[in-house]
Amino acid sequence: MAKAKAIFVCTQCGAEYTRWQGQCKACGEWNSIEEVHMARPVAERSAVRSLGGFAGAADGKVENLANVQIAQTPRLGTGYGEFDRVLGGGIVPGSVVLIGGNPGAGKSTLLLQTVCKLSATTPVLYITGEESLEQVALRAQRLVLPTERVRIAAETSIDNIMRLAQQERPAVLVVDSIQVMHVEGVDSAPGAVTQVRESAAALTQFAKRTGIAVFLVGHVTKEGSLAGPKVLEHCVDCSVILEAGTDMRFRTLRCHKNRFGAVNEIGVFAMTDKGLHEIKNPSAIFLNRQETVAPGSLATCVWEGTRPLLVELQCLVDISQYGNPRRLSLGTDTNRLSMLLSVLHRHAGIQLADQDVFVNVVGGVKIDGTSSDVPLILALLSSFNERPLPRTTLAFGEIGLTGEIRPVQSGLERLNEAEKQGFQTAIIPADNAPRNKSQIGNLHLVPVKNIQELVDLV
Repeated sequence: MAKAKAIFVCTQCGAEYTRWQGQCKACGEWNSIEEVHMARPVAERSAVRSLGGFAGAADGKVENLANVQIAQTPRLGTGYGEFDRVLGGGIVPGSVVLIGGNPGAGKSTLLLQTVCKLSATTPVLYITGEESLEQVALRAQRLVLPTERVRIAAETSIDNIMRLAQQERPAVLVVDSIQVMHVEGVDSAPGAVTQVRESAAALTQFAKRTGIAVFLVGHVTKEGSLAGPKVLEHCVDCSVILEAGTDMRFRTLRCHKNRFGAVNEIGVFAMTDKGLHEIKNPSAIFLNRQETVAPGSLATCVWEGTRPLLVELQCLVDISQYGNPRRLSLGTDTNRLSMLLSVLHRHAGIQLADQDVFVNVVGGVKIDGTSSDVPLILALLSSFNERPLPRTTLAFGEIGLTGEIRPVQSGLERLNEAEKQGFQTAIIPADNAPRNKSQIGNLHLVPVKNIQELVDLV
């Protein structure tokens, strides 16, 4: 047995140190460094390497990049269009996909449904480390899934899992979950920083050598980030999070990293007693508005990955009762809300310093871009003046610090989506107005150039 080596590892970013310290110099986090012990027998390392666990995908040869032969390997369809969209068009052979989410979000359910559909045409292997085989079988029976050709095993040893995969030769391998797996010879408990990192590294190199697509289930912390070292996200090819919004009926599958497709792509599912069902038109879900629109409500179109998504933006402006006005934003950046309020005061002369301002994106959608600036200002003015905006009106656009309205990407696609959903008027940046009006049907456009024109509209 090799001599045990003690190192100190940051649980947030995976940085290693020779001694303990209060703050990680790499990521700046406090009290995130833990002591771990590294020790593996040399003979055992060789055994794992022979299975393709830690060796590189190549044989160490140096070649010209132009001479590398590219194999045109078709992707495997999961059977769910929303899942394929998030993955970039399907499962890439030899890829490693990390699926995280809160307990009860539906990670195991989604993967079990996927492998059951794939088993009709593709060999699959499902490894469960947290449940017994009977529990998985009961869930599959409750969901009325075809299980005749699904290969399954209860195992927590990475070395044994790779041996089983060598014997079964599946096209897709599911490991549920990575936090309970362990590598023989690593002197730490399952779920520790070293075990999670070694297990993920072994499965990643195994996938690259054999061409087997591997799905890893990862738990999340109370802050919403994936448990374990940050290096876990760096070594995988695709990292997705299954989120449960305020409405527990719907789940959002959001992509944070993808080497084979667009990042920030989302897929929407509905949780029923028969499992997860994909929502092919999520705009209709997030735009379930009332017939009578109250002041402060306006629809907008955000861009998620490769498609537009229509959501409802709600604002409430009320006199502050305690002399310290609150600024609360759910679904958008609170700092950007404060900036827009300052721009509104400086360039439009509207003072909201003595008002409480609350912003909410209906459906639990998170808006990361700047295209919601214009509808946010319009909704604020609508609530402040107690004048509702028309129900068939939509707006998008970015607002600069000098009060100008700046264009956003994919303006024509956003307008086409609004026209399909029955909107009649769109308030947009002047630079996003298409030259050919026939491209947007009967949609009436109201181009604006600065924030003063938005105030005049309301």
